[in-house]
Amino acid sequence: MSTPETPEEPRSADDGTPAEGAQVSEAEAELAAQRLERERIERRKAERQGPIEAGAKLSGTAADLLAAVRAVESGEKPPATVFEEARPAPRRPAPEPVRRAPVVPEGPAAPAEGTVGEVQEVLTRGGAPAALAAPAAAALGEDAADLLREDPWQLLRVPGVRPEQADGFARALLGGEAGPDDERRGRALTVWLLEQAAAAGHTVLETAALTEALGRQGVPGPEDAVRNAIAEGDVLVFQDAVGEAVGEDEEQPVRVLVGLERCALAEESLADGLARLINSAPKQDGAAEEWERAASAAEGSAADLIRAASGHGLVLHTGGEAALAEPAALLNAAHGMGLRAWAATHSPVGRERFASRVDGPAVATVAGLLSGAEGPGRDPEGALAVDLLVVLDAPQLDVETAALLSESLPDGARLVLSGDPAVLWSVGPGRVFADLLAARACPQIASRRPDPGPLGELVSGIGVGELLQVEAPEKEVVIVPVRDAGEAVHRTVQLVADSVPRALGVPAEETQVITPGHGGAVGTRALNAALKERLNPGPGRFAGFDPGDRVAWSPAPGRTLPGRVVGADGQGLRLDCAGETVVVPRDRVEQTVRHGWALTAHQAVGARWPAAVVVLPGDAVPALSRPWIYTAFSRADRHLSVVHGVDQALQRAVAEVPAKPRTTRLPVLLAPQLPGAAD
Repeated sequence: MSTPETPEEPRSADDGTPAEGAQVSEAEAELAAQRLERERIERRKAERQGPIEAGAKLSGTAADLLAAVRAVESGEKPPATVFEEARPAPRRPAPEPVRRAPVVPEGPAAPAEGTVGEVQEVLTRGGAPAALAAPAAAALGEDAADLLREDPWQLLRVPGVRPEQADGFARALLGGEAGPDDERRGRALTVWLLEQAAAAGHTVLETAALTEALGRQGVPGPEDAVRNAIAEGDVLVFQDAVGEAVGEDEEQPVRVLVGLERCALAEESLADGLARLINSAPKQDGAAEEWERAASAAEGSAADLIRAASGHGLVLHTGGEAALAEPAALLNAAHGMGLRAWAATHSPVGRERFASRVDGPAVATVAGLLSGAEGPGRDPEGALAVDLLVVLDAPQLDVETAALLSESLPDGARLVLSGDPAVLWSVGPGRVFADLLAARACPQIASRRPDPGPLGELVSGIGVGELLQVEAPEKEVVIVPVRDAGEAVHRTVQLVADSVPRALGVPAEETQVITPGHGGAVGTRALNAALKERLNPGPGRFAGFDPGDRVAWSPAPGRTLPGRVVGADGQGLRLDCAGETVVVPRDRVEQTVRHGWALTAHQAVGARWPAAVVVLPGDAVPALSRPWIYTAFSRADRHLSVVHGVDQALQRAVAEVPAKPRTTRLPVLLAPQLPGAAD
């Protein structure tokens, strides 16, 4: 069998949910918030003394290009990525969160028609499909046509285009002038490789890794290519100290790193924002006694968390599902003291689950909070109007989102990052929560509340590298062995449609299937086709969808929201996503909506269901790791079925395959700004 596609989680965060206002789309609101925040970041950096060192009838290349772009637009990962791996005065109760009106996400603003036409002409001369014109114009700007004529390898900046396809385009335009040693090619590939690395979670790469990757792409002088890209400002270079100097006359060893400007700015801004929180203790104004009374009224690690938050601007909290009771206790205590306290979750499903634990309307999604479509809004200075912010699902924070959050908090505010460190990391660049845990730069409260029952025992064991055989008298855990792909699909459909509802009383709509990849004989596509045929057969009257279909909607790259089709009309496809009505325009359905009976673990993170069916076909072995298995198995509240076709590979993955390392700079950037760093 062929290896399944790498589990996809669109880059951004998740597939969590950006929010939208009444007049703008969700994606537009989030993008606008990010633009404003990045402008603030750039203004702050300018003030610093030390700058950063620095179609169907197509065939051949055209068909490959079009297929690649369509794959990315539909949310897939490009194939074979290279790097896989004082007390405030009493305040009124928190206001009701802004509830979103039905939205019509329209995507990013379209480039000018004239620009698209000019780009199309250039693409046609180079043998590329006309369908690339709009995304190329959007990626390259108004001068896209001239840029492509002068440097055809800039086509690599269009999502989904791969080096061999850009090479073919360049040969068609330049003829014999296009060669593997062309300086333009080396620079473009340097940027492309760093984009691939960011998609795999790295914020930077060591020069040795980057030059090696360039060599694999046929660049004759990879070191020169990197130097040229640095000289032209396409990428940034850093020298970070490593360890201690051996002697007084010895220079301190350094490692040389190369990264994209957007990742570099975000990571430095994040370090600055976190250092500001750590170094400025929250204002007490005589509230210490109130905090202590609240802590005394709590129990166990909830009391520890309240005490830590009372006197520190940044606190880390770790634990599983049961541990959510502790940040809930913290929020309720803060509300009792009249503080503006809010929580933010990764997805709307997580928001609704946590909201039931908190007194009052004080839970938003991270994207909704940043865009202003949810939460308390911002004060006259542009900061979030909060005294305490608890961010749940903290491992899902990438550096760009985390930087926006830290820069948005007012002076004197408290930030608590809470999450399960064993789950999959963010789908965007960075490993923020893991880096902060390793840095030990602030108080860390580990929950002493284990998840209960056989499922809790199983998942806890996986977290420490052990695959336990647990007693499950109420069929909380069931293993279903299968021999091949066909049997895996058959048994999965049988479990969802018949066995789990009949034996456990969990209806099919409350059971989520999770599988490692989208492609292959047992990927999400194959499973969704089989599940639709059994659970909601229909002609697919609207772009392959019918009312009642379960779907996964991606309003922005890297973010997935589970939902259900409720109808369609001239405006587009109508969805119900966590109780909110969404209208996806007709021309956006194909790119942003998939069937959703089956998801990948990355798409499922941040949500839980009464029952989960995790499918592990034989060809899934390369995709398995301890974080993947932990995440997939822990999506179930009451029942977990494992369709098992990987033999001993499951146990080996749990014991021997940790998370793939990511190269980041956050610990190095944060360390000099911590208390005592100058000693």
